[in-house]
Order: sequence, then C-alpha cells, then structure tokens
Amino acid sequence: MRALALVLFSCIALQAWANDAAMQRFNQLNDDPALRQQAYAAGQERIRFCGNCHGENGNSKRPHIPNLAEQNPVYLFNSFEKFASGERKDYVMSKLAPNLTQEDRVNIAIYFGQQQLLPHSAEVDAAQQQQGKQMFETICTGCHGDKAQGRNDTPRLAGQPAEYLRKALTRFRDKDPSRAGSVMMSVAADFSDSQIAALAAYLQQLQP
Repeated sequence: MRALALVLFSCIALQAWANDAAMQRFNQLNDDPALRQQAYAAGQERIRFCGNCHGENGNSKRPHIPNLAEQNPVYLFNSFEKFASGERKDYVMSKLAPNLTQEDRVNIAIYFGQQQLLPHSAEVDAAQQQQGKQMFETICTGCHGDKAQGRNDTPRLAGQPAEYLRKALTRFRDKDPSRAGSVMMSVAADFSDSQIAALAAYLQQLQP
C-alpha cells in the first residue's frame, strides 16, 4: 500500500508540475506577441485531425460537436489534459489527446482561441429564448460570465451549437460517468428537457 501511495503521489506531483509549466508557457505567450504568433503557426500545423470535426477555423462541422473558435485557451488546454489522463472520456478525443505533446496542446489551444466564431443562423423562438436567458442569468453567470464568455477554468458557451449544448447538459443531468467529478452534475440535476432546450437555444444565439 505504501508503494502504491508513493506512485500515486508521484503521478499527482508530475501532473501538477506539467500544469505549472503549461501555465508559465501561456503567461510567456501572452506577454510576447512574436512568441504567440510562433505558437499559433505551430498549432495550425497540428490541427489536421482536429479540423475534421471542429473545422480548420474552429467552427464545428457537425451540430453535436463544440466550436473551439474563441474558446479560452487555458480551458482548452485543461480539456486536452483531462482527455489524455482519462479523467474525461470521448471515443475520439481519448485516443487523440495522449498523442499530443504538452507543447502541441498549448499551441493548438492558442490557435483555436484566436479564430473567429461564426454566428449561427437559426430560427428563434422568442419565448424559449427568454426562458433560457432567465435561466442563464439566474444560474450560470457566476462561473461562465455575464455574456457566457467563460473564464480560464470554465468554457465559453456563447455561440456553441444548441444540439451540442443540449447533449452536454443532458449528460450532466443524467450523471453520465464520462462527466464524473464535474460540478455541473449538481447544477443540472433538476433541469427538465424543456429548460435544457431553452438554455441551449439562448446560448447558441448569444454573442458577447
């Protein structure tokens, strides 16, 4: 048991060190436009597989897949880390993320974070939009920002495909094991299908 505990401690310490190194790299890139441009170019070279689903410009090619354009780079990096470690599970991302180096993950996050998110042109139900707006302002702004722009540790939700948002929120509500450990499980626990649809419809149209 002692040996197992030491191994576990070593793994946690290594992950913490890797995350600290990545955050230092993000800070360095934020402070140096020339280095940030180099990271952007390197990320562009590594998104060949990402573009098949998320689009080369970060705008999803399928409505059940999230947009990465204008997503917070640190959040994207942390998502890659979770897929690589097995903390989050997805058929494609769980295979792809472990094959990316830490530098690749930083560079790809920088690249997609600088892409322009294209607005959705979808028919709007005014009553549903209003319901979603009230829900968002009551429940979601504390973590995701007043315009759903997100923060370093929470994703930008504004402009995400409604189908993707419905699917994600339903997984949280239904306590899907692939989302284990997320605070969203308790947040979404009492959401009805109609509330989820309203929130998704509102966020899809939202432009910070």
